[in-house]
Amino acid sequence: MRATIVHRGPDEGSTDAFGHCVLGHQRLKVLDLDTGYQPVSNEAGDVVAVFNGELYNFGELRAELDGHALRGTGDTPVLPHLYEESGPRFVERLDGMFALALWDAPRERLVLARDRLGKKPLLYTRLADGTFAFASELKALLRLPGVPREIDLRAVDAYLALQYVPGDGTALRGVRKVPPGHVLVVEGASERVEPYWKPTAADPAAGDEEWLERVRATVAEAVRKRLVADVPLGALLSGGIDSTIVVALMAQASSQPVRTFTVGFSDERYDERAYARAVASRYGTVHEELEVAEDVAATLPRLAAAYDEPLGDEAAFPTFLIAEQARRHVTVALSGDGGDEAFAGYERYVAYGLANRIPGLAARSGAAALRLLPAARREPRSTLFRAARFLDVSGAPQSERYGRLMEVFPLELRQELWADPANAAAVRLEPRGPGIAGLQLLDIATYLPGDLLLKADIASMAHSLEVRSPFLDREVVELGLALPERLKVRGRIGKVALRQAFAAELPPDTASRGKTGFGVPLGRWFRDDLRELAHDVLAGDRGWFRAEAVTRLLDEHERGHADHGHRLWCLLMLELWVRKHVEAPVLVAA
Repeated sequence: MRATIVHRGPDEGSTDAFGHCVLGHQRLKVLDLDTGYQPVSNEAGDVVAVFNGELYNFGELRAELDGHALRGTGDTPVLPHLYEESGPRFVERLDGMFALALWDAPRERLVLARDRLGKKPLLYTRLADGTFAFASELKALLRLPGVPREIDLRAVDAYLALQYVPGDGTALRGVRKVPPGHVLVVEGASERVEPYWKPTAADPAAGDEEWLERVRATVAEAVRKRLVADVPLGALLSGGIDSTIVVALMAQASSQPVRTFTVGFSDERYDERAYARAVASRYGTVHEELEVAEDVAATLPRLAAAYDEPLGDEAAFPTFLIAEQARRHVTVALSGDGGDEAFAGYERYVAYGLANRIPGLAARSGAAALRLLPAARREPRSTLFRAARFLDVSGAPQSERYGRLMEVFPLELRQELWADPANAAAVRLEPRGPGIAGLQLLDIATYLPGDLLLKADIASMAHSLEVRSPFLDREVVELGLALPERLKVRGRIGKVALRQAFAAELPPDTASRGKTGFGVPLGRWFRDDLRELAHDVLAGDRGWFRAEAVTRLLDEHERGHADHGHRLWCLLMLELWVRKHVEAPVLVAA
């Protein structure tokens, strides 16, 4: 199991047995390089822990534990002692990103915990003989004989709809995830999952200027505490608002030039290197750029090997490559992930509100009329395409509207795709409260851990790169939720508070830009670079999908009658996942 995830921690590894509990760990050295090995234990040696991630308040915790014998100078040694004092609820005192396991030998109790927002993955299963197993990645669990490999077709349907498997399940029936902000306690044959945190809004401020000052101070503090490392550190810079603010604050807090890394494409419609270059110049960073090579098919097998859970987010491709580039120079990189959830940056928040005001029949008729125009069918970034999609959403039942905004394969198309149409189910993603905050909370619970954080963790750790996300700081998220709506969205522009609070740090072109997303030229790839591979991989018959439906998607896309690039990417990554990780899991020499 350890050998399959050595990329997560190539510097040290250990396997230790404590009675009938075996803990394995692979370490990436970031803090306390000489004495920070794991597992760690209490003075008696009967409470032991292994840990993946970083604690940003470990200095305060070590000071509070002054009466205990703590090894070294790092974060992990605090865990057994905090547990001794507070039991499984000790995780409430941790500020950071983490997946951890702790064994309490006297009670024969295993405690697993995951950070509040799900930045670090943690999966588990129960084997037929009663053995309980857990790991940071699915590929490690699949090395165990007897791990159930039955694919959950309902989970696959949700994946086709959303490009990720939502919730606490996985695409395998017998494997689950510890939910973000939860503790899982195992005692004998019993398991219980308990929440220890749910996002709540911070206390309100008096006026707009006070709100903006709190945003400036809270985000700056989140960046500052993520700069603690005993290894080289840099930033992933897209040129968007979020990563620009992170780089600006890093430059202000550092006495040395910040190292920044950007990825781009030769296709100017998808290339944002000019924006990143302007930020790098403004803050005097040591800047590296990577242009994605056109031989996509040659790189795809490496991506598929890394992602052992089905993920159809095409931004995983450039994220994987820029992480590889950054790791050549640094061990830790800060990113702008989470800014859209914390400060309401998605255009769909506006679209959802508007969709509720349009009569359903008028919306459906308008969408049908627009679909008669070529651009509305095959140019995803065009105004006509977006307008048709918006009207489709407006015509759906209210309980399905937000799900429709997120869908890759609409319900009707999935019903045509499945050999058994009963496998297709409507996606219901309903707001978790009133107003924009309800949509933020929904994304924080679903899209953020299911897609964005999984994408970032696997892409970065595949290259032994640790990524830290200041906008996913607990206090930042709770402050963002509490903002009045006038400081979240204005017209079609989101993240109003961030734009205003950091106006002095943002280059003019960056400050005025709307949300663009990390686009990838999938349309062209599936007509050129990936055409042959897609036909070869998707031609097989598993009995899941109707062959003629898959062929029609390929044909319509290649002839330019529609843009199915994102859908074909989801199908391609699904099939590669089954082949590489379920049917023939990668074997790694011990």
